[in-house]
Formats: sequence, structure tokens, C-alpha cells
Amino acid sequence: MIAYHSADAIRAAERATGTLFSDGVLMKRAAYAVAATVIAELGRGHAGVYGRRVGLVVGAGDNGGDALYAARHLRRRGVAVDAVLTAPERVHAAALADFRDSGGRIVGELSIGTTDIVVDAVVGLGGHGPLRDPVASVFAAVHAAGIPVVAVDLPSGVDPDTGTVHDPAVRADVSVTFDLPRLAHLLAAPQCGRVVIAEIGVPDNTPPELASPSDAEIAACWPVPGPGDDKYTQGVVGVIAGSARYPGAAVLCTDAAVAASSGMTRYVGAAVREVLARNPETVAVTDLADAGRVQAWVIGPGGGTGEASAQILERVLADDVPVLVDADALTVLAGNAHLRELVRARSAPTLLTPHAGEFARLAAAAGSGAADLLTDGHRLAAVRRLASETGATVLLKGRITLVADPDGTVWGNDARASWAATAGSGDVLAGIAGALLAAGLAPRVAGTAAARVHGLAARRASGGAPIGASQLAAAVRPALQDLLHLRQWKR
Repeated sequence: MIAYHSADAIRAAERATGTLFSDGVLMKRAAYAVAATVIAELGRGHAGVYGRRVGLVVGAGDNGGDALYAARHLRRRGVAVDAVLTAPERVHAAALADFRDSGGRIVGELSIGTTDIVVDAVVGLGGHGPLRDPVASVFAAVHAAGIPVVAVDLPSGVDPDTGTVHDPAVRADVSVTFDLPRLAHLLAAPQCGRVVIAEIGVPDNTPPELASPSDAEIAACWPVPGPGDDKYTQGVVGVIAGSARYPGAAVLCTDAAVAASSGMTRYVGAAVREVLARNPETVAVTDLADAGRVQAWVIGPGGGTGEASAQILERVLADDVPVLVDADALTVLAGNAHLRELVRARSAPTLLTPHAGEFARLAAAAGSGAADLLTDGHRLAAVRRLASETGATVLLKGRITLVADPDGTVWGNDARASWAATAGSGDVLAGIAGALLAAGLAPRVAGTAAARVHGLAARRASGGAPIGASQLAAAVRPALQDLLHLRQWKR
């Protein structure tokens, strides 16, 4: 499990190391980690690093000090190091003296044509707001020339706690951080690039604000059949989706549910013919009264927003099993105060899976400040607040999916690409998560695990080219097979 922390928590953890912090030991260890990361990047595809050139863009304080101290290690490997000082009057004095003593060169501007890597050491953990000139102009030229960037802690222009990427901001190929990953390393993962976590002696003894399980942890929790299992113990999921106008939503959702679990999938709706043509193992009926018992419900994809949909949602919420509310059912929920009260009063788990627009409508209907938080780019605070106010687990979709429980615990998942940003992909996600709820996983675990496999399937299906949701659904089982190779289990 990777735990992510706020800027204040990290500062407190650093100060708690005592003399390691006050005597500059942590800074020098961090500098070595910066140099090692730069050397590794220089060595990619090359026989060596001798004779290469690195440019440092150095701000005030400790972040700039990390980069300046790193120069000595680079110089020992034969790397030429130039530094642009963005705040000369506030630069770390001891680090600057060491930089000069090691043979580093202070320059007015970087030599774009001969610089191999640029190190962003402008603001790091203390950064707020966009880049300003002359720094903005420096990085505009760096990015235009395609020079790789290594950021110290975080790319400048990225808020450490909200992950807001201001305009302009540094776009890093690699971010090297120390012991405790920052919230922005997940919330703004595309801007941070590959994250290198270097151990320098800061203890990890503070509760995280956000966490993300590893692939191995997702694999370990995924339900697979054991010697005593049957289709009922593996979970029976009921899918209420699709309509005469949108039968595809039903097909995509049931496709994903069947692929995700060895249990049983029941379907209720107008697309019985289409669902059975695709998955004949589905038990499909048109009327909810004929559905039979389930261990979790998925309701909403393509189901419509009229009064009939509201009545079905009310009946489903009254069932004492986990319920996943998605798509049209979220719109119904946003427009019906009585149904929102039913959600708050439920004893069984409820998982809401909105995209940003659905989230905003639901939050506004509930009179919540979560909508304003989301508009301001504070996704973590927004999803945590809406979960608290609704009494449900809330999965906020996106490249970075966030899943919050009412008690404030939040897990996140980086899809690592945006190939799943296509019509119908949410129907696939709902089917996967619903099957996991039926198998007994808690909503936060089910939502995060579903998002992980959803992202893996999208990348597998894409191969670097755009996909549709049908290709995504077809890739769920192969992606899951790849993931489950990470675990040891007995059949």
C-alpha cells in the first residue's frame, strides 16, 4: 500500500528527526538521491554519463539546496552542471558554496541546445500557484525543446495537497521524493511522471490522507473459487440497466460482471435479448419481481430517469444488500430527496459512482459544499465530504479515481492512461465493481479494485490506439488473468 501525505504532515515528520533535520543530514541524503536519479536518467540508452550536461533551475530554501548539493555527486561522474538561480538573495547559502566548490557554474540562462536534463528545484513542497517569469519562460523553452525534466519533490506549479496543476506548470518526466509520497504524486500523477521514492531517514508514522494498493494487493483480495465454492458463494450480482433506447449499456455492464466473477449474474431490463445473445449464462428477466435473490445490485446504466426508474431505485434501496448506483440512477437520486434519505438510512453498503458532472449535480442537490470543492480542483476534499454527507461510499471517476468511505478513508487509483475515456466505459466499471460487491468485498475495496482492472483492461485493449467500450469490456478477463498471476492461490 502506498500512503500519501499532506505537506504539513511531511514537514512535521522531517522536523521530528531532530538533528538529522537541523544539521542538514536529510538534505545531503536527499541531494544524493537527486543525483542518483539524474544519473540513472542520463544513462538510459547511453553507454555512460561522462561529458553530459545538466541544468539546475534553483529556487529559495531547501528544495534548491537539494539540487545544489547534488551537483558534487554529478561532477564526480564527469557531468557538467549549470545552475540558474531564480531567487539569488534567498538561495541556500551553504549549498551554493558547495556547488561552486564542486565546479558547478552559475549561468544567466540554460544552454537549451547542449543541456541533456533539467532539474526543477524551484519550489517543491512549498509551491502554490502557477509559475511566474522568468521561471515560466525557462521551462517553456525546456518543454519546447523536449529536454527531460527531473523534479525535486514535485513539479513547480503543482499544488502539493490538492494536486491542482496551475497554468503554467512544470511537466516532469521523473519526480524524486523522499520517504513519504506527497498527495500530489497521485492526485497529479500525469504531471509528476515516474515517481522515485528515496529513503533518507524520515519515519513513516503519520496516518496517510490517501492510499493506493499495489497490484499484488488487488490480486490478493480478488475473489477466486476455492475447493468449497459454488456459484452462490462466489456472489450473485443483479444488474438493472439498459432500455429499448440504450440496450448497449445493459450488454456492457453484464459483460463486465460476468468477466469479473465466477458467481452468477442476473439481469433485469428491456435488453434481455441483447444480453442473452452476448452472455447466455446470464439469468435475464424483464421484471424486477422475477429477478430472484441477489447479493448485490447494480442499477442505473442506460436505465432512464423517469418515474418508473425512481420507483425501481426505491425498491432496490429497500433491499438489505449492497447497492451500486450509477449513471441515470445517480440523476434520479440527485432529483429525489426521499431517495437520498433512503441512502443515508441504509444499513447495507451503498456505492455511488459518479463522474464529475454527476458528482456536481448530486452534491448541489444535497446542499453540499462538495460541488464547490470539486470546481476549485480539490477532488480529495470534495469526495471525502460527499461521502460523509450521503453516508455512502463515493467513487469519483477520472484518470485518477478516488473512492471515499463516510468515515473519511480514501483510496485512489491511477489508470496510468486515459484510453478508458470513452462512451460506455462507466457501464463496464459498474459491472466489475458490482460483481465484487456481490462477492463480499467492502465498497471501497470493490471500487478501487474495479478501477484498477478497468484501467489495466483499457491499456491492454488499446495497444496505443483509441478504443470503444466494447473492446474495453472484452479485455477485462485477459487483464484480470494478468493481474491474478501475481498471487498464489489453490484451486
